[in-house]
Amino acid sequence: MSILEALGFGGTGETPDPSGDTETVRRIVGELEALEPEKARFIAAFAYILGRVAHADQHISEAETREMEAIVRRLGHLPEDQAVLVVQIAKSQNRLFGHTENYLVTREFAEIATQEQRTELLDCLFAVSAADDSISGSEEAQIRQIASELGFSHREFVLARRHYSDHREVMKSFRKGVEE
Repeated sequence: MSILEALGFGGTGETPDPSGDTETVRRIVGELEALEPEKARFIAAFAYILGRVAHADQHISEAETREMEAIVRRLGHLPEDQAVLVVQIAKSQNRLFGHTENYLVTREFAEIATQEQRTELLDCLFAVSAADDSISGSEEAQIRQIASELGFSHREFVLARRHYSDHREVMKSFRKGVEE
């Protein structure tokens, strides 16, 4: 892949893959060509969805970025430089195409992931949003939307969220109001 293609300029001349891949996932997969294609698709979609939550409040903090990199490195069994690259591409793609790609990438992830992997992603979404010690209302709403797209019930969402209650802005505001 040329640098121009990596930046989104110029096509490869290839016909779009009819298998349902989104452009976002294909682009990240291209950076992970050394991996098995299925694993690369999984990591690409996983990283993009993490970025979706981090960007929900229109700002991705350094703490959120570091948490995303650590998660992608650990769960993807990637070297640090590859994990950093994957996260940077996922964040950029989310900023550029988030409104049109969010549902498509999440749907693709739901199709290729096991129930255990979807549950692990849900926990990681909360971990990324809590990385800066604050889960904003917009981040929580985005996680709820993703949970729904992944087929989780409201009860399953609440059970996953309970581990991160201390970081929720709505709870911090409530506790602050009670203390005053």
